[in-house]
Amino acid sequence: MNIRQESHLELAEVLPLYEAVGWTNYSRNPAMLEQAFKQTLFVLTARDQGKLVGLLRAVGDGASILFIQDIIVLPDYQRQGIGRRLMQETLEHFSHVYQIHLLTDQTQKTPEFYTSVGFSDVETIRCRAFTLVEKK
Repeated sequence: MNIRQESHLELAEVLPLYEAVGWTNYSRNPAMLEQAFKQTLFVLTARDQGKLVGLLRAVGDGASILFIQDIIVLPDYQRQGIGRRLMQETLEHFSHVYQIHLLTDQTQKTPEFYTSVGFSDVETIRCRAFTLVEKK
């Protein structure tokens, strides 16, 4: 498995990854996804013999705050440590950043994964998170 930082990815390559995991907000709006990638601070990819099988996309200023926006691994490649490697290499790369955040769903596997790589639920540090999502 080849893990590397990439500054430019084609929509035709990343869109199937988002579709494979059912992230329809992106797959139904490919123009938004393409623009999001153009404005992304950091992308780390996982490739198996050149095939894109996973990625981590981070946004922010890279100094005081970083937001892990997307971490995706193709279903056939999940549970093989790829997501963990993507996360660990990203956290290493941005070890100087004061705050690193992410939002995730409430399935049982996601909190287990994120706490295993060092994240804490915001309630444990006496914080609360808020978000505003555009409704269409």
